[in-house]
Amino acid sequence: MTSFDTSPQLNVGRALLALAVVFVMLATTGWTALRSHREATPLQASLSSWEHGRIHGHHLPDPDAAPVRVARFFTSLTAQERARLARRYPLAVGNMNGAPVELRYRANKLALVQQRKVELKRMHDLRLSALGQREAGRRMHRYESLTHKGRHILAFDPDGSGRIAEVIGNLQRAERVSVVVPGVDTDLLTFQKTNRRYTAPVGMATSLYAAERAASPTTRTAVIAWADYTAPAGLGIDSATAMRAEDGAVRLNAMLRGLPGDAPVSLFCHSYGSVVCGVAAHTLPRRVTDIAVAASPGMRVAKASHLHTSAQVWAMRNATDWIQDVPYLEVGGLGHGADPVSAAFGSRVLSARGAKGHAGYFEPGTESLLNFAEIGVGAYRSVQCARDGDACRAGLSRAAAAGRA
Repeated sequence: MTSFDTSPQLNVGRALLALAVVFVMLATTGWTALRSHREATPLQASLSSWEHGRIHGHHLPDPDAAPVRVARFFTSLTAQERARLARRYPLAVGNMNGAPVELRYRANKLALVQQRKVELKRMHDLRLSALGQREAGRRMHRYESLTHKGRHILAFDPDGSGRIAEVIGNLQRAERVSVVVPGVDTDLLTFQKTNRRYTAPVGMATSLYAAERAASPTTRTAVIAWADYTAPAGLGIDSATAMRAEDGAVRLNAMLRGLPGDAPVSLFCHSYGSVVCGVAAHTLPRRVTDIAVAASPGMRVAKASHLHTSAQVWAMRNATDWIQDVPYLEVGGLGHGADPVSAAFGSRVLSARGAKGHAGYFEPGTESLLNFAEIGVGAYRSVQCARDGDACRAGLSRAAAAGRA
């Protein structure tokens, strides 16, 4: 998604050409998929073992069962029985929506330790190229860092480029929950960065958590860095279609329905993450009170009302973000629809003053981060609108405007 010509005719022509390429790629990859066979992934193997497992002579519940049913099953067990299941099926339990979050943290730590050992062996596997050995080393160090004390891993899947979610704060005691949904090139290795830390999910989430605590010190908050979907790699066909977003939307909704308690939830969706949130919107649980998007290429609808959600829809974009040069259209499945910060779209447009470029929205000291934090703690009356006046606050309910919806 680099800069495009602003001519509508050229844009449509490019879109139709790209669509033809998509058909060719789909046909080719489909044919390849029929002819290839993959071994079970670590998560699939753990789930398969779970499905054949028993406790007290009874089969274990379907891991894809409704979170309420899964929660009820774990509640019926003793602490020792829960711990035994986590040790025996760490990846299955660690990714099971409805399982107690503390048990998921423990299970995922066990899974990370196991996978670290796998990568440690691969680092010295002479059958791998030097590049493959270096890649194994990077993954080994990433797994090691994720097991450090104080880290709470809510989901972990080592397959492929990897999927992961981490909780900042106390999820069980939270009065408000925020979820950061990132965009392209998000995987296990880019989940956290040393340089430009606030452009990666962990940096975004920790920055938002700190800003929320500063905005409302008495409000107990938790922030989830949610990279538990397969994001597009680079700015190619995957990022121009909704295929990844559709899978991500299913996973996002499943995670939200498995969260403990009933605290209000706000989604903060960056770049392609806003496509995920747009696709998920109409099936979000009622506890989701806000969908805030930044640097959005579109949400797959023409208007905010078409999202069919009870959540408030907020949007922002800074003046130096290259995403504004992407054509806001959808032709034959390519493109993501209308511009969420346009007047016609109908979202509540927020100030992003201080943010720079496409990934600078969570930088401390920016108005974009402050606005996110105010939304995260429910202080809607304190948000700064993109333009002079209070247009982005107009029409909020009295309860919401009071600052604690």
